[in-house]
Parts: sequence; structure tokens; C-alpha cells
Amino acid sequence: MLRVLTLLLLCQLAGEIAARAAGLPLPGPVIGMVLMFGWLAYQGGVDADTGKVAGALLEHLSLLFVPAGVGVVLHLDVIAAEWPAILAALFVSTFAAILAAAATMRWLAPSDGDSAK
Repeated sequence: MLRVLTLLLLCQLAGEIAARAAGLPLPGPVIGMVLMFGWLAYQGGVDADTGKVAGALLEHLSLLFVPAGVGVVLHLDVIAAEWPAILAALFVSTFAAILAAAATMRWLAPSDGDSAK
């Protein structure tokens, strides 16, 4: 279990170092997640220990939202002042995500030559 937690933290650290060194506009943990995926693909899948640790982390995932909630409460004055822009960004980004998902589905779906009726 300690080996898997160490691997998770090392991937996150490597992602942080890569993001800062290369000046990438991606968060370090996202790069670390890609590195972890690459490692797991290289290993041929998820072993029992990794699955056990991942399951335990997912069971307590809600705890990771506490800092975000504190940040929202801390900046309620900013949210109150900027709510129209925030609301517009939420609607536009949601619509863009739906369009992107639909386009991806259409692109990846097998085509049998029949049009949908």
C-alpha cells in the first residue's frame, strides 16, 4: 500500500516539476495523472494493491472538496460581484461540453451506412 501511495505522489511531483519547468498551462496533477496512466499501461493494468488504494481514496473523495468549499466561502464577495460573468461562463462551458461530447460520439460511433430515422 505504501508503494502505491509513493507512486501516486511521485507521479504528482513529476507532473508539477514538468509543468513548472516547461511552463505548461496544465496543472501538475493532470500531467501526473497522465504519467500514472502511462505507467499503468506499461505494467499491463492495475494490480490488486493499486486497486485497493484507489478504492480507498475514492471512498473518501468527498473530503477533497472541503478546501474548495472553504475557498468559495472565503471569496463570496467576489462571487457576489461577478455572478453574471460566472453564470454566463457556466452556461457557455456546459453547452460547449455537450457539443464536444456529441461531436466525439458522432465521430466514434460506428457507421453502418443507414441514417438515423
